[in-house]
Amino acid sequence: MRHLIDPTDLSVAEIGQIIALAEDIIANRAKYSEVCKGKKLATLFYEPSTRTRLSFTSAMLELGGSVIGFSDAASSSVSKGETVADTVRVIRCFADIIAMRHFKEGAPLVGSQYAGIPVINAGDGSHSHPTQTLTDLLTIKREKGRLDHLTIGFCGDLKFGRTVHSLIKAMSRYEGIRVVLIAPDELRLPEYMLHEIETQTEGVEFREVSTMEEVMPELDILYMTRVQKERFLDEEEFNRVKDSFVLDPSKLRTAKPDMIVLHPLPRVNEITPEVDNDPRACYFRQVKFGMYVRMALILTLLGVKNQLAPVRAEEPDFVPEPPVCKNPACITTIETGLKQRFVYTDDTHAHCKCFYCEHDA
Repeated sequence: MRHLIDPTDLSVAEIGQIIALAEDIIANRAKYSEVCKGKKLATLFYEPSTRTRLSFTSAMLELGGSVIGFSDAASSSVSKGETVADTVRVIRCFADIIAMRHFKEGAPLVGSQYAGIPVINAGDGSHSHPTQTLTDLLTIKREKGRLDHLTIGFCGDLKFGRTVHSLIKAMSRYEGIRVVLIAPDELRLPEYMLHEIETQTEGVEFREVSTMEEVMPELDILYMTRVQKERFLDEEEFNRVKDSFVLDPSKLRTAKPDMIVLHPLPRVNEITPEVDNDPRACYFRQVKFGMYVRMALILTLLGVKNQLAPVRAEEPDFVPEPPVCKNPACITTIETGLKQRFVYTDDTHAHCKCFYCEHDA
């Protein structure tokens, strides 16, 4: 049995298999219309969502399966204090696979330890969003014809943007990738992500800049993100940075004719409506690709097509007496009885990070 908690749970070859299956689904939708007949997907969404929840729902219905679950934690027993561990142990009695979105980082990982059925991370706090990453990779493959030798600029909220974190991890495993980080100081990529890029990837070039105009001519992909108000504790700080970067037709004048603009959506005002008519704007096509790649993932994890071999064969080395995770957004802050777990981040065992949210200890 496999789960998808982080993009790196899948090898490059396995991602290629899922993308190839998604492309076959696009070309032969009728062939897959009843392959999940009798199967149930449970969507456990503790946070609001439009695209991701409906994309999972549509994916399972397209495959001939059915969907149960909740779109608001307040309407479930979570409002009575039920833990993630207990919720998934109940849900496994009714469903064959779970897609979970949670406001606490590491929650889907906890769920996977108790579910007994495949668990898909549909977004956990500011941590990771692997199915959006698969969506992005399929979109890039369809639009650019390749996943290597590309220059990708990430613009906007790089601090809290889980889609950015996930895609950087995934793209860094392909040859010839250049990453340009475009953000105000308040929304720079977190230090632990910068550390990962510098120490755990080979051959990836990256740099930080302050405006999109200075790098626009060299980009193959511009990945825009909104400034997420819900991630800010200080509204004054949010108001100060919310309009930092806005893409409009004037900024696209120096872009390559075949550059593509991606956005995980929803947008607020970081892309003006006038850009929608530009053929380089791919964000609505990106939404459609999300359904196909989630269809492929569901089939894969259920073993209906291209069952994958386990890749997490060994347990990591844990710090003997780990400290308490200091990340207030970590699932360990609310999950009763959850044991703190940490993993070493270097060969000297001098540094460690939380097993659930990956923040440095």
